[in-house]
Amino acid sequence: MSPPLMVRFHGGAAGAWRVTRMHALAGAPLPAVARLAVEESADPSPVAGIAWSLRGSTGNLRYTSRVEANSLAMRQQGLARPDARRAALIPIRKNAAWWALAQDERRAILEEESRHIAIGMDYLPAIARRLHHCRELGEPFDFLTWFEYAPEHEPAFDEMLERLRAQREWHFVEREVDIRLVRDAA
Repeated sequence: MSPPLMVRFHGGAAGAWRVTRMHALAGAPLPAVARLAVEESADPSPVAGIAWSLRGSTGNLRYTSRVEANSLAMRQQGLARPDARRAALIPIRKNAAWWALAQDERRAILEEESRHIAIGMDYLPAIARRLHHCRELGEPFDFLTWFEYAPEHEPAFDEMLERLRAQREWHFVEREVDIRLVRDAA
């Protein structure tokens, strides 16, 4: 496993990704922005003109079994593929009831009942994703999920989100913002 990577998502007037839509599905929205910059660095650079900045860290797979982790590694393609010109940043915060559950109880809801990992695997390798943990960092969200995909896979991405949001796990979500992005052709 790779060492943890600190990632910052800066919403503002500059960045490689153009924001096409921001929609709060639960809880408060984030301020509207035109662009998103993604910074992968332990040492943040000063960024001017940002409306908000969210940070998270990659790390160990907290709810994933060894078999699932191996399957994900075999099927998942990396980020920054040239054809993946669409992206989504989906910050999520779960409620106190979720965090009051023991780790095994959260795992049971997440996978055995809601099939979160299995649903996501149905869309690999077309949709690449990376999860960033931020609860322990004092951020306003618990997770920042980053997805990248080719334009022709956007309907599949929407279908995946619809399936995930229909599960019991989503009853524990108290804040969710869906931010859709396009990387302009060079």
